[in-house]
Amino acid sequence: MTDTEAGEPTPQTCLRVAQEAAELAAAADDQALNAACRSSSGNAARLEKVMHAVHAEAVEAERYAALAKQWAADPEMPDSALRHCARSAVDHAVHAQEVAEVEVTATALRTELERRLTPEERAERESERRRAEAEQEAAERAATGMDSDNRHLVVMNGYLAESAVPLLGWTVGHVRVLEAAETGRLYWRDGQTRRAVEHGVWNGGRRVSRQRTQDLRGAGFLVAVDAGGDASVLVPTPMGQVALELARLYPAGLYDSDKAAYDARYARVAKRYRRMDDKKAAARRLPALEYGAVGRYRRPVTLVEQEARAAREAAEQWEDEGGYCPGVETPRPTAGARTAPARVAAVTASLSAETPQRPFTPDAGRKPQSAAGTTTSVENEVSPAQTRYEGRRRNRATASVALRRARGMSVGWGQETLF
Repeated sequence: MTDTEAGEPTPQTCLRVAQEAAELAAAADDQALNAACRSSSGNAARLEKVMHAVHAEAVEAERYAALAKQWAADPEMPDSALRHCARSAVDHAVHAQEVAEVEVTATALRTELERRLTPEERAERESERRRAEAEQEAAERAATGMDSDNRHLVVMNGYLAESAVPLLGWTVGHVRVLEAAETGRLYWRDGQTRRAVEHGVWNGGRRVSRQRTQDLRGAGFLVAVDAGGDASVLVPTPMGQVALELARLYPAGLYDSDKAAYDARYARVAKRYRRMDDKKAAARRLPALEYGAVGRYRRPVTLVEQEARAAREAAEQWEDEGGYCPGVETPRPTAGARTAPARVAAVTASLSAETPQRPFTPDAGRKPQSAAGTTTSVENEVSPAQTRYEGRRRNRATASVALRRARGMSVGWGQETLF
């Protein structure tokens, strides 16, 4: 068998198979009716029962064939509906032929509905599926400006907001206070909260609800930062920023009035306290965000932000690797300068040419004796350490000469800088 997968029939094939199944069922019904008419008194009851059973199967097969024709004309009907009608019509046709005790030819129609795809058809369908997925992804990216992972984050954050925002007991006014703090222009001065006209000018501006600001600050959604003088800038805490994002995702969880929000908070804390004063005091305080909500929230990143971050990280990595120094022009080698491997090869060749290889002889370290024989072998003996030292000194001098010559041969040696 070839490596193929089960292929789904086309709508035209489903319509044709359903119609053929209905015709085979109708032919079996006619044969059963003729058999009942020609029956004798001995088997009349059995043949009449068979006739009714075959007729019922034929009626069902024709009904599914009519449904297939009707649903094929409806553009909103999926292809799976046509396949269901065709399979049902074939099943009823097979049962009709079996009950009528005629040759069962309707089973051949099942093979057309369960056809095996060839490798070419499978590759074509896979290409069509990938093309459809790419088009859908492109449309969703154009509509949302996010990739699939960040769109999934939006959905998960929406589920988190549905459960967390009603428990905050906020009104729209609390969201407005946090939005003003998000701009960095919300400040506290002389016992009054205001929204500055410009950032850094902590004088004047529009007044903001003092009570809501104090409640949010007491619950840990706002924090005061000294701005110099007697003014303090109110900025959102990490929990406050997350709570603001969740409230934007699910505004239906906000209450219409301060009284409705107070009643909701009172209903949640009423069972924790016994005294009425404690219940009212607890209901007046805003609860913190539910445990774990700050950690579960993930801010989605748009495609524009991803591109900007990727460009910034690439520039930072290039600078870290020494590719760019602000204010310093990157030096470049001259046109006639040799590359580093060429200079190393030139120096090595010079050293090899100017340092001859002398063969080793056992008497290399001895001085020649005089003819009179006044010098002894001990006086003429030269120590091995002295021989090695003199050899190293001569080799070092030869290497320095070769290195200077190699530098002289390279035009741009002194002008090139390596980092």
